[in-house]
This record gives sequence, structure tokens and C-alpha cells, in this order.
Amino acid sequence: MPKTPSSKLFDIVKSLSGSEKRYFKIFINSKVAANNKYVQLFDAIDAQTAFDDEALRQTVYGNQPVETRKYSELKAYLYDLVLRSLQSYDEKTSVDYHLKKMLLGVRTLFKRSHFNDAKELLQKAKKLALDHEHFNSLVEILDWKKRIAYAQTDIAFLDRELERLTLEERRYLEQLANISDYRSIFFKILVSIRKDVSRGKKQQHELAALMDNSLMKDEHMARSHIARVLFFRIRSIYYFSTSNFEEFYRSSKNLLTLMESNKAALNEDVSEYISALNNHIISCGRLGKFDEVRQTLNKLIQVKPITTDDRVKIHRQYYMNKFRLCINTGEFEEGMAALTRHLKEVEKFDKQQFSKSNFYLQYFCIYFGVGDYENALNALNDWLKLSGSVERKDLQSLSRILNLIIHYELGNTILLDSLLRSTYRYLNKENHLSEFERKMMGFIKDAGKPHTKKEMRQTLEALKKDIEDLSQSPSYGIFELFDIISWLESKISGRLFAEVVKERFHRS
Repeated sequence: MPKTPSSKLFDIVKSLSGSEKRYFKIFINSKVAANNKYVQLFDAIDAQTAFDDEALRQTVYGNQPVETRKYSELKAYLYDLVLRSLQSYDEKTSVDYHLKKMLLGVRTLFKRSHFNDAKELLQKAKKLALDHEHFNSLVEILDWKKRIAYAQTDIAFLDRELERLTLEERRYLEQLANISDYRSIFFKILVSIRKDVSRGKKQQHELAALMDNSLMKDEHMARSHIARVLFFRIRSIYYFSTSNFEEFYRSSKNLLTLMESNKAALNEDVSEYISALNNHIISCGRLGKFDEVRQTLNKLIQVKPITTDDRVKIHRQYYMNKFRLCINTGEFEEGMAALTRHLKEVEKFDKQQFSKSNFYLQYFCIYFGVGDYENALNALNDWLKLSGSVERKDLQSLSRILNLIIHYELGNTILLDSLLRSTYRYLNKENHLSEFERKMMGFIKDAGKPHTKKEMRQTLEALKKDIEDLSQSPSYGIFELFDIISWLESKISGRLFAEVVKERFHRS
């Protein structure tokens, strides 16, 4: 049976940023100028939207017969070229690579007994390492100083400096150990939270025990900028997981202030800064600090990405939070403008990264909020096409209820009877029907019967009261996702859904 062609070359080429692609073309001019098949294959992959190995072969070789092995070798060599060009690209932009290159230079000079030049290069490397808290490199730099002194038989230097160098080395090793300890706490908390979302008593005790570590008692226990960042990241995820949103807000704000105080670290890596901005937006939203949500959203969209992953994260987290803000505040027209921009910009990325129920739910809410029920239904159908095992079960259930609501709004009374039966079968099989689902399905079923305006109003008012009572239960988090109470109020009062949401937002 023939092997399925590997997409790893396709994946790495498609992950390149514009500047990385331009650098690759410059890089290969001196490497493979005599054989442009590599360039043809690279350009063909860059032009593809979906991986098609046979189409790539056709582009490079046409209809001429070619051995599979020869084509495989071409792909393997191009993969190696791309990897080498990325390494060369990183050497020009990464402090890690720059330090490694400097220390390799020290080794080269040392082997040739150019000791004074080696010491001069070590001083430059030490300044760079200190600026970026590269403690491993600092330990290596101190070791080189001792080795050079030994090679030069500089006993006076060793007599004068050895104790100081030993203490300095010990300090760097302690700082490395301190960072390692904080990382251990961070990953243990993260694993616990991701592994078990129930937040049961056993997990609460585990998390509390981790936070009881002496390192988490005081920020000053963190002995470097890197360790302090980890200290506040740990506090942030802990307080979010325990629903202590006041402390979550304080920790996320302290983390942002700390990160923004070190421009050198941000110039090197913005990935964690993007996540910190996202967490702060969530913390502000939880406490109703919507002006601060908007300020932080503006800060997020202005972050200069370093990698392709940064660009995707900025786009995904900006729009997910922007949509949620507009949905919560009833600013659906503003949300529609953002959705239009998002759908245009998302063409630059892998769409699979946005094929998630949370995004489809937000599309649905915005279309619904502006009264575009046809596109709301399309978004909902895209959501329903996702595998039944995808993401949260409560969202799978909510999607079925929203499907009934949108068809009710569209006046599809004939279709509703069939949808009710299929929805009942699905929900009853999945979770034995919650009280919320029973109430909503009962209303939709009853709404298909003849009613006077007064009777329909009474039915809606009774349902609204039942749903308001259910919404007080912490187990009904779905009410944060779609404002069913505002929808019922809009049907009772005859006002626009967006108008009611906006009014409820300002009132709260």
C-alpha cells in the first residue's frame, strides 16, 4: 500500500513570515543558483492553499516521468535549505544565537592562543547576557575567564579574582535554580487545571498546597525578571481557576507592568506578553472594567509580532475579545464591522485555527444582534458541522437550542416540528435534558400552536421568569454566551434585541 505523502515541507514553508520568505530567496541565491527546481518547488508550495503533492510534482517536472526517490530527495533537500535559512535568519535577530556565536568565537580564539581578543569578546558577551538574564551563558563566560587565566598562567589574577568569580558563579546557578523552581510550580498548576475542570475539593487542596510554597509568599522571593514574570503568571492562572477575579485582575495587571518594564525581553519574545494582555482583558471583563478592556485591546492589536505564531495569536485573541465585548455591551454594529475585518484578514492564516465553536458562536451572536438571521443560521450550521466531541458539551447543547430559536425567528414553523424531534433525541441521548433545555423546547413546541397576542405574551413572560431563576445557578454558564433573557424581553416588548441588550448592559 503506497505511503501517504508527508506534508512537513508544505507545513514549514506555509509557516514562514513574509520577511522569512524574502530572506530564504536571498539565502539560496548563493547556495543553489545553478538548480532552480528548488525555487520552483518552493514557489509552488507558497502558492498552494491546501497540500496537494501530485500538483507540486507536476509543477516541477511537468508530464515527464520521474522516479519517486528523485522527487523525495528534492523535497528533503529543500526542507533542509529552509531549515538552514531559518537558522541563519534567527542568528541575525536572536540574542540566544548571538551569544552562542560569540562564545564559539571565544573557543576559536582560545584554541589559537589569542587570549586578549578572547577576553575582550567575553566582556561583550557578558554585557549582552546580563541584559537578557542568560544565566547559563554567564556561567560559561566565568568558566572561560578561569580557563584563560590558567592557560596564561596568570596566578595573580586567579589569586585576586577566584573567590569573587566563584561567588558570582554560585549566584547565577542559584538564579537558574530559582527560575526552575518557579517553572515547576507553574507547570504543576497548569497541568492540574487542564487535567480536571471540575474544580473539586481534591484539586482545590492540590492548588492551595502549590500556592503555599514559600516562593509564592512574596514577589521578592523571585530572584530575576524571568522568575518574577513566572511568579505573577502563576498567581494569575491560580486566581482565575478559583474564580477570585479581583486577585486575577491585580495579578494580571502587575504582570503586564513588569513585562513592559523590560523592553529588551519584549524585543526578543512577545509570545507571553500577548497571552498576558489576553488574560488582562478577560480579568477586566469579569469585573466590568470595559474602558480598560478597550484600552488593552488597542494595546494588543499594536503589538509587533516576531513570529507567524505571534501574528495568529494576536489576531485570534484580539477578535475573540473584541466580539465578546460587542456582544456583552449590545454594540452589534461595531461587532459587525469587526467581524467583516476579521473574515477578510483570516484569509492570510490557516482557517483551521478559527474553526472552533467559540468563534462560530460569536459569529452567530453578532449576525443575530444585527438581525441578519440568514448569516446567523449559516454560522450555526458551520458550528453544528463540528464533531460532536469537539470542545465543551454545554456548547454542543446550546447550539441545538439556538438552532430552534433562529428557525423560530425565521418563521420556519413547518421545519420546527422536525427539528424539535431531532433536538430532543440528541439532547436526551447526550445529557438527559437539563431544565433549561426542557423549558426552551416546551416553549418552541407550544409557540407552533395558535395563540392570541395576550396568550403569547403571557407564555413569554412565564418563560422569562423561569429562565431568570435558572440563570442564578452557577451550573448554567451558558447564559454568559448568549443573552436569552434579553431575547425573551425583546419578544415581550416588541423592541430590537440589540436595544434590549444595550439597555441591560448599561443598567448592570
